[in-house]
Amino acid sequence: MSSKMFRQSSAIIALTMMASCAAPGTENRADTYGSAQVNQRQALKIVTIIGVAPARVQVNNSRNQTAAQIAGGILGAGLGVGLGLGVGHSNAGAALGGLGGGVAGAAAGSIVPDTTFVNGVQIAYKDGNAMYSSAQVGRLCEFTPGQAMLVAMTRTETRVQPNHQCPRSGK
Repeated sequence: MSSKMFRQSSAIIALTMMASCAAPGTENRADTYGSAQVNQRQALKIVTIIGVAPARVQVNNSRNQTAAQIAGGILGAGLGVGLGLGVGHSNAGAALGGLGGGVAGAAAGSIVPDTTFVNGVQIAYKDGNAMYSSAQVGRLCEFTPGQAMLVAMTRTETRVQPNHQCPRSGK
C-alpha cells in the first residue's frame, strides 16, 4: 500500500467516523419526540417554573460505541493489510495483518462507553399548589422562571417544554 493511498484511506475513515457520531441525549430532550409519539393526544398543563439549576444526565451512547468499533475495525484492517504487505511482501501476510488489525481495531473501538453524561437541567416548577422537580436533557438558557408548557407523556413521565431561547452565538 503506497503512502499516498494510505493517507487517502485514513482520511476517508476519519471522515466516516466523524459523520457517524451521534449527539447522545438528543432523543431524551423534552422537545424531541419518537415517531410513535407524533400525532398522539397528550395531556398538557401550564405550570410555573420557579427555578432552574444545572444537572448532568446519563444517556445511552451505544450508537457511538458501535460506530467506533466498526471504524476501528476498518482502520485496523487497513493498517494491518498495509503492514502485512510492507513487512511480509505477500498476500498471506496482508490477509493475516488485515485480520489481526481488524480485530485489534474493533477492540480498541470498544473503549467508547455505552453510556455518557450530557448537560441537563433540574427544573423546579409549581403545578397549582404542589411543587415538583424534573431533570431533563437541555441547556440552562432554554428555561427561565415563568410559565411553561408541561406535556404529560405518561402518568410519571413529564416534559417541561423550553420557555426561552438561547442567545445566538455571534460570528
